[in-house]
Amino acid sequence: MTPFVDQVPLRDAARASLMAAIGQTPLVRLTTFEPHAGVEIYAKLESRNPGGSVKDRPALAMILDAERRGRLRRGSGGAPVLLDATSGNTGIAYAMIAAARGHRACLCVPANVTPERLSILRAFGAEVVLTDPMETTDGAIIEARGRHARYPGRYCYLDQYSNDANWRSHYETTAVELFRQTDGGITHFVAGLGTTGTFVGTSRRLRELTPGIVCVAVQPDSPLHDLEGLKHLPTAIVPPIWDPTVADDTLAIATEEALALAERLARDAGLFVGPSSGAALAGCLEIARRTARGVIATIFPDGGDRYLSKGRSR
Repeated sequence: MTPFVDQVPLRDAARASLMAAIGQTPLVRLTTFEPHAGVEIYAKLESRNPGGSVKDRPALAMILDAERRGRLRRGSGGAPVLLDATSGNTGIAYAMIAAARGHRACLCVPANVTPERLSILRAFGAEVVLTDPMETTDGAIIEARGRHARYPGRYCYLDQYSNDANWRSHYETTAVELFRQTDGGITHFVAGLGTTGTFVGTSRRLRELTPGIVCVAVQPDSPLHDLEGLKHLPTAIVPPIWDPTVADDTLAIATEEALALAERLARDAGLFVGPSSGAALAGCLEIARRTARGVIATIFPDGGDRYLSKGRSR
């Protein structure tokens, strides 16, 4: 059970059960992709969260933190509106949890977000503000900041890129689950960089639990990429929660390689995942080629069903 559940009032059993369903996702071994004996590769299937992605964890943490601080108030028509920028998955998690906890949500999203994600956001009742797709999530961040600056009393701007509750959610849950699921045997951790919260929080805790672990970050190899949810940090607004000292190495992954591996995961392993999962696997394979023995674990952030409109099975 996620530690955040203890903060959820139990008066409403349905809402509490939704919060309790976040986390404790399965870890599966990718035997088909292991390049040689002595190396094991595992992936944590975050699509099994109720909101369908890894972002359920930080969204819950950030909302509960805002409630605890009095920045979000439940059950009042005049309460501040939850505001943030998102490429889609955090927005879906926000919208789902906001609906369950009686908050309104306004989410700034690049206009090229997949129709599947857009439909889910609206199904949960969120207000969606579409921003210039050429500006990627940076444009959505600028829009959210501008709205908050113009109407500070109207919005509670959670700012996932600067919010310490983001990385702490992974420090408190994701890392502990990985450690337990590998019986403490994990030697390498690989994860993509978006807000950077997953990588930073998980890596920090794993270093405490397993001294000597190697933590490897993955990002697109170009600012013009098609890996939704990931950032090319050299050319993007760098999230304030990013801590480069946490990474032992950072790998640049081509969109084409990530998409090909996402397709292989579906056809060869029965795992239907999104493009960022393909990028994560590419990072694992590169580390595996360099490693004689080890247990490599990564995060598969979401499922492939949110990308079908792109005209690919991946």
